[in-house]
Amino acid sequence: MYARLYAKVVGVIIVLIGVGGVLLGEKSLFGVLNIDIAEDAIHLITGGLMVGVGFRGSDRAVRSVVGGLGVVYLLVGVLGFFVPDLFGLLPHEYHTVLDNLIHLSLGVLGVAVGFFLGQRPVAQSSKSAHVGE
Repeated sequence: MYARLYAKVVGVIIVLIGVGGVLLGEKSLFGVLNIDIAEDAIHLITGGLMVGVGFRGSDRAVRSVVGGLGVVYLLVGVLGFFVPDLFGLLPHEYHTVLDNLIHLSLGVLGVAVGFFLGQRPVAQSSKSAHVGE
């Protein structure tokens, strides 16, 4: 299942980004990525949630979490272009377009994997399968 693999891989990466951000403190990573405690906490929470459902959740839970967080990341990516500090949640001096593009990519992938890719077709009932016989 694509959503489970996505949750495991992307969840671990997002957790590692959160841990790295906590260790580096509040500054820009390589001058291109926003690092601050609020975003680090969000990465730890969302990444941890994906890791949790990726390794232990039901298929339905995995798809819901991946798709739902995809919607959130998509929203953050779009809002980042128009409201760079996300209503005071992020320090404006660290805002970069690359942050927005990463959030948009995570959003599009999360929505696609969680809600559209790999869905099993609805099985026909045995009654309708034998109609033409």
